[in-house]
Order: sequence, then C-alpha cells, then structure tokens
Amino acid sequence: MAELTVPVQRDIKEERRRAARAFRDERTRAGTFVVRLMSSPGAGKTTLLQKTAQVLTERFRVGILVGDVETERDAQRLAPYAPSLQITTGGACHLELPLVQRALPQLSETAFDFLFIEDVGNLICPASHDLGEHLRVILLSTTEGDDKPGKYPKAFRTSQVVVLSKSDLLPYVPFSLERAEADARLVQPELQFFVVSALGGDGIGDWCEFLIRRRDELLAIDASQSSCP
Repeated sequence: MAELTVPVQRDIKEERRRAARAFRDERTRAGTFVVRLMSSPGAGKTTLLQKTAQVLTERFRVGILVGDVETERDAQRLAPYAPSLQITTGGACHLELPLVQRALPQLSETAFDFLFIEDVGNLICPASHDLGEHLRVILLSTTEGDDKPGKYPKAFRTSQVVVLSKSDLLPYVPFSLERAEADARLVQPELQFFVVSALGGDGIGDWCEFLIRRRDELLAIDASQSSCP
C-alpha cells in the first residue's frame, strides 16, 4: 500500500501564545488585572490569597481560580473571601489556558477588577505555559530553602515578582533573604520582591498597594492606546 505524507505545518506553540495574548487583551478591555501565582506545594499561595482578597474586596471586585490535581479544598477555603472556583486537573501538573477559559464563566460573576489564578504547586511545568496573565508571581517560602532560584531558574526567569512568604518563621529556619534575592536576580535582574507573613499580616499592605498600582498602570496604558486615532 502506498503511503501518503500530509504536512500539517502548524506551529502549536505560536497558536498557544496567540490565544494567551487574545485572552490577556480581552481581560484588559474588561478592566480585569490577571495575577497568576506559582510555587512549590505548601509555599502559602492560598493563605496569601485569603489575606489579599480581604484587603482588595473592600474596594474592588475579586475573582479566584484555583488549580489542583484533586479536591476542592483550596476553593472552599477562599470562598468566604471572594468568588472562587476549583480547577481539578485530574493528574496534570499545571494549568493550561483552555482550562481557565472554561472555568471563568462558572464563577458567580465575571466582571472582576482582579482575577487571581493559583496554579498547581510545581516549580517546573507551570513556567512553560502562558495563561494570559498580566503579572506572574512566584512564591518562595522560608521553609523550603533559599537555593530554589538557582535550582528552578525558568520559574523565576519567567516571573516578574517574587513573594518571600512565611517570614514569621525566619528566626527558626536556615533561610537567608539576601541569598535568595541575590540568587534570583542572577536569573532575572528585574524581579521585584515582597517579604510577607500572610498569617501575621506583615507586608500584605505593601503587596496589595503594589497590585493596585500595577492595575492602574495597565488601564492607563490601555486608555491611552484606545484614544489614539
């Protein structure tokens, strides 16, 4: 039997990048600032979102999508603070944009000023996928060691912000803020850093004010571009 080879000539990665750009542009036009959180398991993403939502919901509409392999526990924890929905991957180690797009309309409302996406706890796979976020944030907890930026460089290279979490434990663990920051800046010199204790509330105010400023800057740029002839 003769064989026929059919060239597909599709750039799957470019298609995904284009879809992410389109989603990001849609959220910008809607006035929604999309913040994605990545970290190792247990670094404190959900607790940080609890405290963040408590502050921001006094003035803004906040929505939260949470990725996990199984269970809806994190979304249940966040539900008292903001509309939240769990995305269970059923084994996949990261979220992908189609999962986010399907989940977003299922929130109790979709007109948000801030949309937070908590990715699956993993410092490897999520770094390779664009979910259409405006801001990519990586949490590094004091309990997991200050050498993670060098060991998992892509996660830090593709992020704009590092949140050093669980600062209340610094007196009890061998973690150097200076070494962690220096290691991370070797990978990505433009990283911004926040040191927080979500349980104690330290640093949360500065973190939230930063998010508000970044959203204001995004909307100001969008408004100026929209007004151009």
